[in-house]
Amino acid sequence: MDKRVERQKPDIARRYAAMTHDLQWDTSYQPVEKIFPFARYEGLRVHDWKQWEDAFHMTLDVWWRQQGEKEKRLYAVMDAYAQNNGQLGVSDARYVNMVKLLLQSFGQLNATLHRALAHAARNLPGDALRIAVQLQAAETLRHAQLDTHAASIYNKYFNGLHQAPRWFEQAWYLAPVKSFADDAATAGPFELVVAVGFGFDALLSDLLYVPVMSAAAHNGDLSLVSASFSAHADTARHKSLGIAAVKFLLQQDPANRATIQRWVDKWFWRSFRLMPLVAMMQDYLQPKRTVSWKEAWTAFVEAPANELFAELAPLGLNEPAGWEAACDAREHLSHQAWNAFYGHADALAFHTWVPLPAELDWLDRKYPDSFDRWYRPRLAHYAQREAAGRPYRNRALPMQCQVCQQPMIFTEPGSPRWIAYRETQHDGESFHFCSDPCRSIFSAEPGKYVQARLPSHEILRAQHEGRADPGASDPLQASLAGCGIVAGRDTGGFATSEDAMNFETWGGGQDMKEAQL
Repeated sequence: MDKRVERQKPDIARRYAAMTHDLQWDTSYQPVEKIFPFARYEGLRVHDWKQWEDAFHMTLDVWWRQQGEKEKRLYAVMDAYAQNNGQLGVSDARYVNMVKLLLQSFGQLNATLHRALAHAARNLPGDALRIAVQLQAAETLRHAQLDTHAASIYNKYFNGLHQAPRWFEQAWYLAPVKSFADDAATAGPFELVVAVGFGFDALLSDLLYVPVMSAAAHNGDLSLVSASFSAHADTARHKSLGIAAVKFLLQQDPANRATIQRWVDKWFWRSFRLMPLVAMMQDYLQPKRTVSWKEAWTAFVEAPANELFAELAPLGLNEPAGWEAACDAREHLSHQAWNAFYGHADALAFHTWVPLPAELDWLDRKYPDSFDRWYRPRLAHYAQREAAGRPYRNRALPMQCQVCQQPMIFTEPGSPRWIAYRETQHDGESFHFCSDPCRSIFSAEPGKYVQARLPSHEILRAQHEGRADPGASDPLQASLAGCGIVAGRDTGGFATSEDAMNFETWGGGQDMKEAQL
């Protein structure tokens, strides 16, 4: 009698390999170089694509099921929030300005990166990695949609949300985010995976999705919190994908190390230069606060990143070149950004204000080594001017860094008295930078960054060439009008805004009012 052969059930890794590896066919009438034209020009060497494995073992049927379940739960919360006039339950109308900045910047960033990731997925030769990046592209588009849907309830009642895509393309203060997206989208497919999956998602996205959204919940915004936590579940997989891609490329060939190190240096710093917006959300744009930007940086970046780079050190990867400067900035980043944005309140599509005395005391407790010495006197001066009816406004155009396009507002590492400024020459022309890492990024790829469109320069050029509105005395205001920002409604200080008056009329934020009394 023949013995029955019992076959062992394959584990999840083997099933995943069977479903994702060896799916592409060998080309016959066209060379591989024409099928994947962008796979070689970055100079990386990959010897065996079968060694790539997605740590989450995500297949399309599992992905559809998980996303569908998350959508059902999420939209039930968002619908209930809207039906119960959730916009009146937030702590203070000032909070909505955090939603405005989030939607204008990171919501639009995801929409741009979706297209870039879809393009990269088409041009990655490895079948398993290609499938993982395709799913990441779809999830990134979903994140942009979630932000838009979650903020749609506020668009019915508050200003500053009506033309976010247009502002992302044209507004000067969103140029750093657009520059990051354009830089990543014009990189090769391997560099894009490192830029998004390792640079932003692996090292810095937790700052946006965990402490900021926890504070949003503390301010009564269950709609945005639910959307962001749903997106964060996807971002955890993107983080794993970026780390796995870096490890894979380092293990494939020692010759890849120099290129990967350069990309890690570049995209860590480019991602870090988006963090002033997140730091302001954490320390200034949320009336009811939980943890400070400094505390969030220590818990969600420093500790995990130190562990990660210790893990990658045996593969020959060092911590990013700008790591120490970034860690030094945790004491100052949010305050310096808010000071600059407060001064340019008439040139923003959201409102700014001087923090209340209790909020200043909170900042002092969180930043005992820096706030009272460097930043409280300045904010107190602004409060005095507001009380006298003469709020401080900066009418000058901000000088922008050629690479990250942030205004030149940040100070030297270890010396908060002096604004950091760097300069270099290229083809007989001077270019200006906010830091050593930005200058290094430019020096490595000058042909890419000499073409950068700096909004401040464009405004000045239009005025010089006579293309600006001759009746406009302020070229910056003329530029804002040209991109659909309504002066006096979308812009200016919060205290005299329509948002503040309407929220008071509606009787919103009772919990916050009672707490202040």
